[in-house]
Amino acid sequence: QQYLGQLPIPSNKDIAGRDRFVVPLAQIATVERTSGPSEITRYDRVREVRLSASVVDRAAGTVRSDIQVVVDSMMLATGFSIAAVGEAEIQAESFSNIFTALILAVIFIYLVLASQYNSFLDPLAIMVSLPLAVVGALISLLLFGSAFSIISLIGIILLMGLVSKNGILLIDFTKQRREHGMERNAALEEAGPVRFRPIIMTSLATIFGALPLALGIGSGGEMRAPLSRAVIGGMISSTVLTLLVIPVVYTYLDDLAKGNFRAFFGLKPKPSAHKEV
Repeated sequence: QQYLGQLPIPSNKDIAGRDRFVVPLAQIATVERTSGPSEITRYDRVREVRLSASVVDRAAGTVRSDIQVVVDSMMLATGFSIAAVGEAEIQAESFSNIFTALILAVIFIYLVLASQYNSFLDPLAIMVSLPLAVVGALISLLLFGSAFSIISLIGIILLMGLVSKNGILLIDFTKQRREHGMERNAALEEAGPVRFRPIIMTSLATIFGALPLALGIGSGGEMRAPLSRAVIGGMISSTVLTLLVIPVVYTYLDDLAKGNFRAFFGLKPKPSAHKEV
């Protein structure tokens, strides 16, 4: 403390006969011994104090949600803020990017199907299986007690391509029969039993192929398991509901494409008028 008080500080005053005028620090400041941080850290050029912790027997996402509730109820002074950084910040950015990837996957699937069928409505009937798969994936994650994480979202994106094949098998067979002169409802009634076996076979192959990963066996298996569990749940729900929902949606969309709006809205056709001679 004594030596700090003697530290020479240059002055801006001009003193005649002296090139440089300095004064000891003790004449312009008071030096006191006190406590302070051993280092000062900054984040985005702002001083910060970072707190970190490990989670035991709970998901990190739920703990962060509980902390955020407490933070939102706090009255902070002007110039102070509390924000999640590190792994939490990276995970938030990853969630934003993964949802963008999910939307792009749906758009690309629609564009490919529209180009193959030369129709803007037929792909919509096939893509009805996508929300059905998402519902099954969420129910599966809930039943297994898995967290809704980046890994499970990757499994849902994977589902977008897997479940589309069920609708493709059904609609493609129906369109082939209609091209040979078969009536629409008759073609749909034939497509169900004929395409039932390949749909079930491909779905079971996917489910049993993903089953070992869903068991979470081995090192790191529990982290990867939500991906497989989402795929299995989505495949089961999509396979069961595809054979029931897609023919109905295809019928409505076909009426809409033909301009038969009364049939689209479930109304009876108008009776034809006959003139008496």
